Amino acid sequence: MALRSMKAVSRFAYLPMVAILLVGLAGLRGCDDESTDTFTAKLGGEWFTLDTAITQADQKRGLGGRESIPDDGGMIFIFSRDEERNFWMLDCLVDIDIMYVDRTGFIVSTYTMKAQPLRQPGESQQQYEQRLRADSYPSKGRARYAIELRAGRMAELGLRRGQQLELDLDRLKELAESADDR
Repeated sequence: MALRSMKAVSRFAYLPMVAILLVGLAGLRGCDDESTDTFTAKLGGEWFTLDTAITQADQKRGLGGRESIPDDGGMIFIFSRDEERNFWMLDCLVDIDIMYVDRTGFIVSTYTMKAQPLRQPGESQQQYEQRLRADSYPSKGRARYAIELRAGRMAELGLRRGQQLELDLDRLKELAESADDR
């Protein structure tokens, strides 16, 4: 009987290790939810690694809350259709350059968006968002993508309205189609 009990104990001895492994994997999944995919693009002759904003939640968050944007970084907002777009500076701490881009890679319009005062004490979320919308930045044409960079980068790179960017449009189309799966 003692031998049988030892086999039962040794058979379940691995359970604490499995539990630790599962907790560790769950933690990694949590970190993964916070990270974004990236897209590499050549803009004005320089390579950029852009975070992607494909889901509505990612698009609403955008670059909000970031204290800086790397010289070779930023974000690309990927939509499935060409539409008039309108961006605002929700929770943005720094000025941001934005360019709206059509489905063929041509720049539709550009702006340097100015950081706005954050939500004030006593200001509701609705009031805050309404205030920001009053100073929003329209695409002034149909755009499928929006690219945000550190303020001043578009001028440094000579990027302007009407210019065609070197973008992997097939990859962008794949990413747009994957939005429904997220």
